[in-house]
Amino acid sequence: MSVALPLQGQEEHRTHAAEPALAPAQAQAQAQALPSSQPPPEPRSLPSLSCVLPCLNEARNLRALLPALVDAVSAAVQDWEIVVVDDGSTDATPVLMAQWADVPGLRCLRLSRNFGKEAALTAGLEAAAGEVVVTMDADGQHDPELIAELIARWRQGADMVYTVRRDRQDEPLYKRLGTGLFYRFLNAGSRFQVPAGAGDFRLMDRRVVAALLALPERNRFMKGLYAWVGFRCEALPYTPAPRANGRSRFGLARLVGLSLDGLTAFTTWPLRAVTLVGYLLALLAFGYGAFLTASYLLFGHLVSGWTTIVVGLMLFSGLQLVSLGIVGEYVARIFEEVKRRPLYVLQSSSGKGLGERAA
Repeated sequence: MSVALPLQGQEEHRTHAAEPALAPAQAQAQAQALPSSQPPPEPRSLPSLSCVLPCLNEARNLRALLPALVDAVSAAVQDWEIVVVDDGSTDATPVLMAQWADVPGLRCLRLSRNFGKEAALTAGLEAAAGEVVVTMDADGQHDPELIAELIARWRQGADMVYTVRRDRQDEPLYKRLGTGLFYRFLNAGSRFQVPAGAGDFRLMDRRVVAALLALPERNRFMKGLYAWVGFRCEALPYTPAPRANGRSRFGLARLVGLSLDGLTAFTTWPLRAVTLVGYLLALLAFGYGAFLTASYLLFGHLVSGWTTIVVGLMLFSGLQLVSLGIVGEYVARIFEEVKRRPLYVLQSSSGKGLGERAA
């Protein structure tokens, strides 16, 4: 049974029915034109800052870097500390750090021997007590003045701000090509991308540091771990300064070793490549065997076996050794992990950082 609407209600009903629906683009423009009900997020307040410097035989560079770094962090924040991790230096670094031990906010950790840069970085992160942590090299190539910009990016909402080299024209050609290939292989088929050109000069929120320290692995390829933990990241382009004293200890052999550590820690495609090569060779061998059999049955050609056998044995022996080597790299990493030895051994600690001063 139909019920007649009052006259006023019928007019309102016809009015609403006659209004055309807005197109999606018009609706979006109208929504953007309306004032937002949510105010923009307030910038974070100035944090307490920890600056971590792993070093190995960098006494001459530290003499120039530490005063500039103290001035930079003092101008950027009120509460700060500098954690210098001596990774088994044999030069005057321990003597220099003993002289700086009385400076408020400066702390030195001395490892019992050289455990490597990744272990020294981890030791510094574990000792850092600031709300944000900046990691940088002690060779003077990372400008302390950039710390203020890193903090500004963090205050705007970034959880990790990493510096990226603008170019690599100062590096030899083999290193540039090798770096490009490494990152291409490392990021192939991965769920996360490791930024090419990003180094250890970066700022991390306390949540990022906690996530990194929660990872139990011993083979710590830090550039991959930074990307793996995620969070909101921003890149800050920069041009590294020339090294003030000495030369880099990362020669070709160490770079190749570091590349193997990264590939075996974050990818499994080398193992899959070995499997694929095995299938292809088996298919080729089957095809070649079928060709020889058909040739003998149809034409009666005798097969000259010496060259074929020798070449085949050398080819397959080489491929088997390469395959075993690839598998061995992964097995060696497993062996290191299951031993569960500590990443480093702390010999001594001097100075007072944020935690000691608060206590």
